[in-house]
Amino acid sequence: MPRIERTVDVVWEGNVARGSGTITAGTGAFSALPFSLPTRIGNAEGRTSPEELLAAAHAGCLTMSLASELTQAGTPPTRLDVTCRVVMDEVEGEGHQIVGSQVTLRVDAEGVDDAALAGAIERADAGCPFSTLLRKAGVEVTISRA
Repeated sequence: MPRIERTVDVVWEGNVARGSGTITAGTGAFSALPFSLPTRIGNAEGRTSPEELLAAAHAGCLTMSLASELTQAGTPPTRLDVTCRVVMDEVEGEGHQIVGSQVTLRVDAEGVDDAALAGAIERADAGCPFSTLLRKAGVEVTISRA
């Protein structure tokens, strides 16, 4: 696989409590996604947060990895529904830290039995760079099926 690089631009105006910012993808995939401290710790009100973007990245990565594993096994998915919840909590002596990434999968793939699916999920998790990154950072990553 070739080296992959992606860029976002963030603009922030004001202090942390009352300020706000926007996140824009270098690819043009999204532009000026709004975020602020209140959207991070309270009601998002249609805005995003760094944690939500991390959850999207982890879910997207794992979904593609699982689709690849199932396809290589001869049982390509017809549909994958993936939910990822990133958890940030207070860690004693370290402040707020990402402590968990909880992924729930619903897999629709003809001809795959439970054992083969479990193996594909395990390989997909091992092959997902975001799962690896999070675990190396001490984050508890859990994957379950709906």
